[in-house]
Amino acid sequence: MLSNKEIVCPNNLLDVAHKKKVVRAAIVNAGKPLPMLSVQDAVNENLIEPIFIGDKQEILKCAEQLKWDISSYEIIDEPIENNTAAIAAKLASKDKIKIIVKGHIHTDILMKEVLKREYNLLGKTRLSHIWHMTTTKIDKPLIITDGALNVLPNVKTKMHILRNVIDFSNRIGIDRPKVAVLSATEEILDSIPSSIDANEITKLAKEDNLNADVFGPLAFDNSISKKSAAIKGVKNIVAGEADVLLVPSVESGNSLVKMMIYFMGACAAGVVVGGKVPVVITSRSDEAQARLASIAAAIVALD
Repeated sequence: MLSNKEIVCPNNLLDVAHKKKVVRAAIVNAGKPLPMLSVQDAVNENLIEPIFIGDKQEILKCAEQLKWDISSYEIIDEPIENNTAAIAAKLASKDKIKIIVKGHIHTDILMKEVLKREYNLLGKTRLSHIWHMTTTKIDKPLIITDGALNVLPNVKTKMHILRNVIDFSNRIGIDRPKVAVLSATEEILDSIPSSIDANEITKLAKEDNLNADVFGPLAFDNSISKKSAAIKGVKNIVAGEADVLLVPSVESGNSLVKMMIYFMGACAAGVVVGGKVPVVITSRSDEAQARLASIAAAIVALD
């Protein structure tokens, strides 16, 4: 059942990222093969100028294994893994880098530093995570949010997540995204809190005149399948044509993304948006192409 399909970075992200200038990127706890390979790919794509943070000897060792001359790039020697996140956050706070890229470090350690007010990296909206999902180089993306950062968001937080994903969608060329607010049903039921939240978000989106078509509650099948929506008599502008899935909890979003990766060979480009510096958050087991796509997504998210 597991897919053997090769994961490939989509053209649409790379094409938009290539329109921007090369940006300086902090690679947090570099020095492991997969992070280094993806950074090399991003450099070869003329996307970033890396600053490596981590154990210098390990970084140089990895570069040598990749036959990559990194002598022209800055290396900040910090052998203690958990100290590397603070260095990246400080660089970002001083505007010395434009994006932060997670290397071999736990997400919670990295994000704990980014969230510290002393660095002034928080923006007007709450931070949220976006997954840009594709299965081929020319695939239309399915965007899933938030399946990595906000664990059990309330309606207020979901509205921040919604605004962030609308902005990102606009940046990749979706002028008016169709957003499905997911639940387990298309009915509004007291026994399913996510359906009540979805209904409220739909109303708030209309009241706020957001640049998106937002509808919920919708179950997954009614969101992405016109046939399913027609059979169930679900009629609205989003049903069967969703560009974005706004999920009710981190578990649902994370599971959906991982199933697409392992069953479909999907490329999951993940980035934290809403702050002053986009943060590339990938699983430590992610393939290099997915990491490259995530770096491209972060560049796309830049102002």
